[in-house]
Amino acid sequence: MTSVEPKPRRSSAVPTIWGRVPPKNKNFTGREDLLTRLREGIAGGDGGQVTAVVPHALHGLGGVGKTQLAVEYAYRYRSEYDLVWWISAEQPGLARSTLAQLALEAPDLGVPDPATRGIEEAADRVLNALRRGDPYDRWLLIFDNADEPEEINDIVPRGGPGHVLITSRNHRWESVVETLPVDVFTREESVAFLIARVRRGLTEQDADRLAEALGDLPLALEQAGALQAETGMSVEEYLRLLEDHTGQVLDEGKPSEYPLSMTAAWALSVSNLQQRRPEAMELLRCCAFFGPEPIPRGVFTRTDDPAVRPELRALLGAPLGLSKAISELGRYALVRIDDSRNIQVHRLIQALLREEMGQEEQARIRAEVHALLAAFAPENPSDSNAWPRYSELLAHVLPARLLESREPKVRGLALDTLNYLFASGNYRSANRYVDTMIRSWTRDATGPPDLDVLRARHVQGNLRREIGQYEDAYQLDVSTLRQLDETVGPEHEFTLILHNSIGADLRARGDFPEAREHDERSLALHRAALGENDLRTLRAMNSLALDHGLTSAYLRSKELHEEAYERLLALDDIPPVTRVVFWNGLARAVRLCGDYISAGDVGTDAYSFARQVRADHPWTLRTARDLAIARLRAGETEEALELAEDVHARCVRQFGLDTPDTLASAVNLANVLRSAGRAQEAFNLARDTMNRYPRIYGDQHPFHHGCASNVAVLHRVLGDPEAARRLNERSLAGLEAKLSRDHHYTLTVAVNLASDLAALGERESAVRLGRGTLRRLRALLGEDHPTTLAGAANLSADLLASGLKEEAETLRADTLDRYARTLTLDHRDAEVFLEGRHLDCDFDPPPI
Repeated sequence: MTSVEPKPRRSSAVPTIWGRVPPKNKNFTGREDLLTRLREGIAGGDGGQVTAVVPHALHGLGGVGKTQLAVEYAYRYRSEYDLVWWISAEQPGLARSTLAQLALEAPDLGVPDPATRGIEEAADRVLNALRRGDPYDRWLLIFDNADEPEEINDIVPRGGPGHVLITSRNHRWESVVETLPVDVFTREESVAFLIARVRRGLTEQDADRLAEALGDLPLALEQAGALQAETGMSVEEYLRLLEDHTGQVLDEGKPSEYPLSMTAAWALSVSNLQQRRPEAMELLRCCAFFGPEPIPRGVFTRTDDPAVRPELRALLGAPLGLSKAISELGRYALVRIDDSRNIQVHRLIQALLREEMGQEEQARIRAEVHALLAAFAPENPSDSNAWPRYSELLAHVLPARLLESREPKVRGLALDTLNYLFASGNYRSANRYVDTMIRSWTRDATGPPDLDVLRARHVQGNLRREIGQYEDAYQLDVSTLRQLDETVGPEHEFTLILHNSIGADLRARGDFPEAREHDERSLALHRAALGENDLRTLRAMNSLALDHGLTSAYLRSKELHEEAYERLLALDDIPPVTRVVFWNGLARAVRLCGDYISAGDVGTDAYSFARQVRADHPWTLRTARDLAIARLRAGETEEALELAEDVHARCVRQFGLDTPDTLASAVNLANVLRSAGRAQEAFNLARDTMNRYPRIYGDQHPFHHGCASNVAVLHRVLGDPEAARRLNERSLAGLEAKLSRDHHYTLTVAVNLASDLAALGERESAVRLGRGTLRRLRALLGEDHPTTLAGAANLSADLLASGLKEEAETLRADTLDRYARTLTLDHRDAEVFLEGRHLDCDFDPPPI
């Protein structure tokens, strides 16, 4: 057995990686028993090097100091760790993003930059590196405020050599991990805390009286200590005022879930602040209507919006006064301020602030917050440069109750946030958000839906299509279009946008000719209403180019894609993802025309640009998938395999198995595996994918039949031509019924079926099918298209095997000449042809 030398402990008290941990609380007092129990539990209690731990969670009521205990643990035991990383876990999407940022802070992990490889992949790779303990086997992750176990369970690294600490108010963690309940201070801890906090001759007796009155609640003690430290108020005066405020609290009927001591202490601090710094108090009242996550400092900027109260407008217009007010709130322990001067208010304080106001005042300040958020939001949610700011805003949209507003600018912000989620590829969050939005906006509505609801339904339809709910998307879009016609008319810009969506729905249903007819009308409507060079018109042109590609009119598809892309580049402020869509469409059209080298060149440029936008975006993955196909067609099998495996793995992680993107990536990977000589792996993947396709597309969709033909090829490659024949005959019949015989997909299956017949020794049938198929391919795609050449190459071999030597030699010479002029004789297709073997044609589903 080989022994492994243990890694030496570092002598430094500071971890190599120390990230996002809040500042140490210089007033932290007590909790020694809890800290000891936490250390013993999280480190296994053996006092030695730890190889595996079970995550621990701290839970308790709001205000008992769970987060402060976690902060103290991190500072006290930091010499035991090489890496400490703090993750705010209240919103799971933000938690994964924070985890991914470790790739930047800890380059030794060997994880690519999230900006180039994507947040999902970076987070997964960070977790894997931590589990391996390479290069850090002494690490600590702290997930703060993790309310729902199932929302972060997948990013809690179990089984590794490091430690995980979770803080939460949710007792359900008890059934998931070992937990450590956190209660209020002991009396001794309360007294020690107050004496250390006030530092102005406070006796133990007076501190005990204060602790008794405040119920030993840490947050209440912090409020009281801050107030006395700032004002020098005597204990007698504080207790008298506290008693007065307690009576006021009871009279006002504050909810029982708020500790009375906390409520009274808060009320006293607020009363004092109101007298000393009324402008700071107005800022705090505003903060009560944001979410409990950090409020971006940029939200509080000069504004003339009448929705903002005059007193707050005056403060926002005075930078020095604003900075002083923020600092004052921090000194009174009413807010926390991070290094970027972002403001965070405890949810309990927010609730208490709101409840002291009447309904009218609450509505007025909530409208003020809505106005500030709307002013902070970037103009174009489709622009990837705006996504970081929208990510900051997202934490406040629902807590600030934006969806309750009927103000146009606020509705616009809500829709922009929805469009940001969709444009950035965050489909899961977008689905939850749009459902909540539509319910909120239609709950009390009477009559037909307004335009905002119809806009939200449009995004809802797009989301349904993206996740493969094609029939739902189609029915929703048709209904929305009908209501738009009735509401704003057929020439309204938004009605035109819906026309484009319905074209995509028709493509998704496999109704390719109908989609082309629809999009031809749609493009004419766009041109008439918006002009040739409007972005929406160009999107309609791009859609029509897709239709031509799906109906085998590849040259026309390429012409339209090229024109749309050139016109797009002439516009200002093009959303980067839109450029990727158009660019990749052009690369695909070039490939479908048979120019694989140029397709690879264009596709490489498009993919390079897409990765700079966001590496894990759905359109980046689609661009990578198309590039893998182009490289395979060009004979670059190793490069294609590396890319296809990467895309498939990322799609599985990001979208799950039964989604359009994952299924398409699986088809692509199976095709590359077959070309790489790994036929059994290819067969297993292709057959599993074929069985999954009907769950999304139905069993009569062209994509299902195309995928089945790929499986048929693998049956023959693995020595079962009879199974291949049966499957190809079914696929051919299905495609012919749906698309006609004169479609590329149908003729591709016919080429493969002829090979099945030849393998079974049915030469006459193979020649007859091959002749008819070649004639149709020449008429449809031209004589030099690679699929046409494959049909000609296979037919020449079958003619020769059937004894039709003269016809075979004539066709072979013509085919040889065409290979030399197009793909060249070094291409793998030409090599197979020269060896007298049959070429197999495969199918790759394009985006719709």
